[in-house]
Amino acid sequence: MSAEAVRPHVLILGGTTEARRLAEALTDAPGTPGTPPAPPAPPGAARVTTSLAGRVAAPVLPPGETRIGGFGGPAGLAAWVRAHRVTHLVDATHPFAERMSFNAAGAAALTGVPLLALRRPGWAPEPGDDWTFTDSLAGAAALLPGLGGRVFLTTGRMGLHTFAHLTDTWFLVRSVDLPAAPAPPRLEVLLARGPFTLDDERELLARHRIDVVVTKDSGGSATAPKLTAAREAGIPVLVVRRPPVPEDVAEAGSVTAALHWLGGAYASPPPGHG
Repeated sequence: MSAEAVRPHVLILGGTTEARRLAEALTDAPGTPGTPPAPPAPPGAARVTTSLAGRVAAPVLPPGETRIGGFGGPAGLAAWVRAHRVTHLVDATHPFAERMSFNAAGAAALTGVPLLALRRPGWAPEPGDDWTFTDSLAGAAALLPGLGGRVFLTTGRMGLHTFAHLTDTWFLVRSVDLPAAPAPPRLEVLLARGPFTLDDERELLARHRIDVVVTKDSGGSATAPKLTAAREAGIPVLVVRRPPVPEDVAEAGSVTAALHWLGGAYASPPPGHG
């Protein structure tokens, strides 16, 4: 079969705003309300499948095909890629989904399918910010008692057990789904789905008398207003650095850059179909 006869099949490892916008661009679907429109896709219709981890009970599904759940490591992902004739693999997972990123790199090595890591740039402190950096959630938990007693914890519901021993600290957590135990005993949960505006974050910090914010360096604009609100209020922010990523993987910092990469990849014969 010639390269021209092969319909590109892009597998997006998703769960982020960028993953959704890339799927929208590749399928010519309308953009998500409240987000900038996706840039135009490269020429040539592609089959698009987005894989979600399944950690949210009722995820907002992107356009195109979707699958939910793990693959079973690099070998399992490689088997899925072969079975479904995937021609291009895009790792658009959360910057802290390090296991999936290494699985993607392993599967690309096993199959020869080109891999792109769509990684949004990290945050950098601005004048007026009071940031402290740490390498892990455990490090954040160790530093917290010296920074404040009313904490807006924005590191995700999956890591709450790391803070469960801080019995004298009050925590506010905002989540799409209720967190599971173990969790800090003094915990208030707000069930909400972003994005949140700067006014939202100002009001939240003031209403709950927050004196320290804990966050992962997720990057991007969707959750950045909390950092601006903290700067304005003079509230310190404890930032967990990003974990290591696989080496020798092509990277794009935006959906536009990812589409340029895909446009170039479409011009090359997919592995095994030359």
